[in-house]
Amino acid sequence: MPVTGTDERCESACMGGVAVVTGASSGLGEVISQALLGAGWRVALAGRRAERLEAVAGGHPESLTVPTDVSDESSVAALFSAVRDRWGRVDLLVNNAGTFGPGGTVDEIAVADWKAAVATNLTGSFLCAREAFAAMRSQDPQGGRIVNNGSISAHVPRPGSAAYTATKHAITGLTRSLSLDGRAFGIACGQIDIGNAATDMTSGIATGAKQADGSVRPEPTFDARHVADAILYMASLPLEANVQFLTVTATTMPFIGRG
Repeated sequence: MPVTGTDERCESACMGGVAVVTGASSGLGEVISQALLGAGWRVALAGRRAERLEAVAGGHPESLTVPTDVSDESSVAALFSAVRDRWGRVDLLVNNAGTFGPGGTVDEIAVADWKAAVATNLTGSFLCAREAFAAMRSQDPQGGRIVNNGSISAHVPRPGSAAYTATKHAITGLTRSLSLDGRAFGIACGQIDIGNAATDMTSGIATGAKQADGSVRPEPTFDARHVADAILYMASLPLEANVQFLTVTATTMPFIGRG
């Protein structure tokens, strides 16, 4: 199917389009989902915990909650089928679901724990992108946008984070491939790399995080709403423009100079 007109694609993708957010039951996914709903998007919230998804959606009439295991192919297919049944299309995927996974030096990481981190962080992002890409390619108007949640660990590692860091480096490769392959179909793909947004998942960082010199020191964090604002900006662009990579961090966190 050829790429359709610029105005049609922008109207669908930029003005109250249909978004899918994974990992929406808590943390960044919760904040991003609520920000998109507040900005007039129709939002499918995907996550493992049905009751938490309902709480995040808060009964919003343009929300859809779909319990989903992103590491499971059939579960992801069911998610996107539910979205298309409800709204007929997909304009935005925020590939946000992820886990820190096992800690320790590489010889201390159990193979099962490595595989679990890869299944959620990398395979899960692939499965969701695969379904979103197929929907965006076939729908009319054609096109859409995928935003992958990388991490500053897509640039440099923390100590003892081989599984997490490897998956986040891999997300960068996925982002670049999606960007290239999506050109013919009006599908844009960008990546947001986040450092120390304040969520339950990162709460330990504020009290003490292991540093490269072996010390443990608290690190600064920042309001997760700034991440949501950044994604809203990325999603608001017409499909002829793309933020390929965006890094947002706590200003004084140990990132610059870390690698």
